Parts: sequence; structure tokens; C-alpha cells
Amino acid sequence: MAADNALGEFLKARRGRVPPSHADLPAHGRRRVAGLRRDELAQLAGISEPYLTRLEQGVDRHPSPQVLRALARALELDADASAHLFTLAGPGPVRPSESEVAPDVHQLLDGWTGTPAYVRNRRFDVLAANKWARALAPMYEPGHNLARDMFLVPGTRRLFPDWPEIAARTAAALRAEADPRDPRTARLVAGLKADDDFRSLWARHDARPSRDELKRFVHPVVGELALRRQALTVGGAEQQVIIVYQAVPESPSASALSRLLRHPALTPGGDSLSSSSAWQAGSARGRSGQGSAHCGHARHGAGP
Repeated sequence: MAADNALGEFLKARRGRVPPSHADLPAHGRRRVAGLRRDELAQLAGISEPYLTRLEQGVDRHPSPQVLRALARALELDADASAHLFTLAGPGPVRPSESEVAPDVHQLLDGWTGTPAYVRNRRFDVLAANKWARALAPMYEPGHNLARDMFLVPGTRRLFPDWPEIAARTAAALRAEADPRDPRTARLVAGLKADDDFRSLWARHDARPSRDELKRFVHPVVGELALRRQALTVGGAEQQVIIVYQAVPESPSASALSRLLRHPALTPGGDSLSSSSAWQAGSARGRSGQGSAHCGHARHGAGP
């Protein structure tokens, strides 16, 4: 994540995305850089060019709130990207990432009968999941990393019909939520850069936390589902997030989810439906003619 100069990398990347015409700057012949030149951003933000140079080079890492607000305006950052800018400029230490899920949270997950739910941390490691989440997709099995599975596991692209949008949201959410100063985050990002799609998305420096939105699945056993995704923070463990999926009552997706939950693998004595053998068997049956389950008009493409 270029944690040694995350603020500078962010400023340079976002500077390159602002068209000069948006800032009412005259075009002086051929431009050698995309977006704003450093002197142009400095002028728009009301700071000196040498100072902006020090920020981009990582010499000065903690500008004042006034300077950050001026840069956010000049860079046309939305609320999420502005919040990320302030985080990068903050002096705070690496936040601990709790790996232990409290027993009462496990009980809560298991008590949501028929509702897929799991717990992840801000680095998108799955820490706990109920059996309905594990039946929904192998990536929700504890021990998996959602970002790694999204980009590096080929089957994930078949699971999500809106994969390009979901992948973009995943990269933006990882940047917004994970701590760039965490060495484990840096190693995760370095591995993800082996994928061309991730590398391109990461270079955009989009930052947007996960939202409660609709997400479509093409499940190998029951076909298509459209499920509403909700994110809940765990009290006392702010680095943990509970993700819950729900179908609209009496919708085709609710019927498909009900069929999935009645799968033999979820009955006592059954194997986990998220195991590779069960998933591959379901994939073969799913390709033989399972129907789709649509859920009306809504925005698709939530991140993890």
C-alpha cells in the first residue's frame, strides 16, 4: 500500500484525475501530465508549491486540517475520499486487528437461522461465519480473505454476475478501511497486485467504505439470488464487522435461499456445502438448468 508514503501517493494519484478544465485553468499548449500539475494544485489549494512537493515526497506527512480541507476541495474529493485523506495524514499508530471473535458474537451468528452472516476484520479476513454463509460461497469460510478471493480465485468471477463493479468496490473499501501502516495489509496488497484488474483499480486510489447495498449471486445449486447486504460494527471490537445477507420476503430470491438452506449438506451429518467437492458437485448440477431468482429494481454491486 506504499505505507511509507501513503499520503504522497494518494495526492499524486488524485491530482492526476482532476481535468484542468474543472479548475478553470487555461490550457497552455501540450500538457506532459494527466490532470493537474503540481503548481496548479498548489495554486488552487492556496499553498506553496515547495510545500506541496514536500507532502507528495513524504518529507512532510502531517499537514494541518486547514490544508487538508483545501486539498480536498481542490482535488474534488467526495466525503469518503476526504475522510481517507485525513486518515492518511493522522499521526495515529497501527490499529490492532482483533482476530478473536467473542463467544456471544458466535452465538449471534448461529442464532440467525436461515440468514447468511459472517464476521470480517478491516483487512477483509473472515474470522467467523454461520453455516448459511458458508453455504452461500466458499469465500465466506473462516480463514479466507475476501479481497484475495475476489481477485485471485477464478471461480469468484462466475459467482458474481456484477463482478467488475463489485471488484471495484472491494478495492475501494479495502483502501478506505484497512490500515496502510499495518505490515499484513502491505503484504496482502503486494500479493493482490499480481492481478491486472486489482493493480489497475488500486492505482486509482478510490476510497469508499462498504455500504448496505444489493448483491447478486449465481449459486451453483440454486441459481441466481439478489440479497440485501448489511454491515454492523461489533461493539468493543471496532475492527470487526458483521456482514448479514437477507432476501426480500416472498421474493424469488427468498425461495432460492430457502432451497439452499434445505440442501442436504446443511442438515445434521452433512458435509459443508462450502467444501470444494460439494461446491463442484453443485456447480455441475447448477449448469444443468437451475432457474434465476430476481429481486426487483435496486442498485447492485456491494463490496465484501
